[in-house]
Amino acid sequence: MSKPTLLYAQSGGVTAVINATASGVIQAARKHKMKVLAARNGILGVLREELFDTSRMTPDQVRALAHTPGGAFGTCRVKLKSVEQDRARYERLIEVMRAHDVRWFLYNGGNDSADTALKLSQLAQTMDYPLTCIGVPKTVDNDLVLTDCCPGFGSAAKYTAVSLAEAALDVAAMAETSTKVFVYETMGRHAGWLAAAAGLAGKSADDAPHLILFPEIPFDEAAFLERVKATVARVGYCVVAVSEGVRRPDGKFLAGSEGSIDAFGHSQLGGVGPLVAGLVKDQLGLKVHWAVPDYLQRSARHLASKTDLAHALAVGKAAVDYARKGMNGTMPIIQRVSDRPYRWKIAPAALADIANHEKTMPADFIRADGYGITARCRRYLAPLISGQAPVPYGPDGLPRHAVPKLPLATKQLPGMTP
Repeated sequence: MSKPTLLYAQSGGVTAVINATASGVIQAARKHKMKVLAARNGILGVLREELFDTSRMTPDQVRALAHTPGGAFGTCRVKLKSVEQDRARYERLIEVMRAHDVRWFLYNGGNDSADTALKLSQLAQTMDYPLTCIGVPKTVDNDLVLTDCCPGFGSAAKYTAVSLAEAALDVAAMAETSTKVFVYETMGRHAGWLAAAAGLAGKSADDAPHLILFPEIPFDEAAFLERVKATVARVGYCVVAVSEGVRRPDGKFLAGSEGSIDAFGHSQLGGVGPLVAGLVKDQLGLKVHWAVPDYLQRSARHLASKTDLAHALAVGKAAVDYARKGMNGTMPIIQRVSDRPYRWKIAPAALADIANHEKTMPADFIRADGYGITARCRRYLAPLISGQAPVPYGPDGLPRHAVPKLPLATKQLPGMTP
């Protein structure tokens, strides 16, 4: 019989610190002499029985994951349906785990990943297979419930605030004879957390961003254009932060095809920045520039938050601890103890209370006029972008990223096409 094994997998969109969580998992598991396999491209790798053997990684390589963006083992956007609808694939997952004596499964992702881990934990019980499933939080959208924040968000928030502040200085310098309006698009399908983070760039009404457009507030085109016009008249220019998930009063996304969905079943978004910029240009006749950072905001490890890195490492280590204790169907979450000074701790929460729920911006985090953040929101956000998490640079002036080239474990089962 093989040595009892822990299987780790990454899911969904990556973050600047998801590999730090992987590093925390592997380091913690090694302390307890647990064998660690890592699925190639998330749940797909489990279905295909493509599992990396992390025992080949040196301690330096494991630690180096913490300063490497992306997903070191690959990820995927695959959402399994209910156990009844997708039973063959769920049973295949159990078969693969049984073949490799996997007793602990850690799925590092967001809402849909929590749902998959929960269903798998329930199926393992009905199949009488001793498997402990732990969901490990990650998402730049910051929309998981119960946890104070999500690992990955703090770094994306820092990138957003810094990038917008720097771009605003550029616009201010050029505004007299050139650009009057700059539009910056952030990620955020239903929750405006990243758009709100842009608000950290300014302290007063005349500081950028002058206007923030949230998914939680229906877009009023006429009112928005009037505010842009008034801001340009008062300040000389206007900087707008807009979340990709902004909706019209009828509930439809301002940008994105309602008929185009991703592998998780979500509407494909993106492009609201240029759309809003076009409205300003066409309706107000002002010169406009726009930026869509897209992957940049979630992969900028060089600008990661020290707090976020600490969160990412901590949930990885806690996940191993929960797995060893047999805390099936749980997730390590972050609990805030105090704002000033910022203190936090890790605690367990039931996956059943997290899966298929979504945390949007509280009403008292959004300014009364709907175009900015409140002091309470600022107190919440500020600690999450605090501190620097430097990366090592090579003689070529580029960061030293470390993506391990690992062998796959020997397959024990016939192949399957997911």
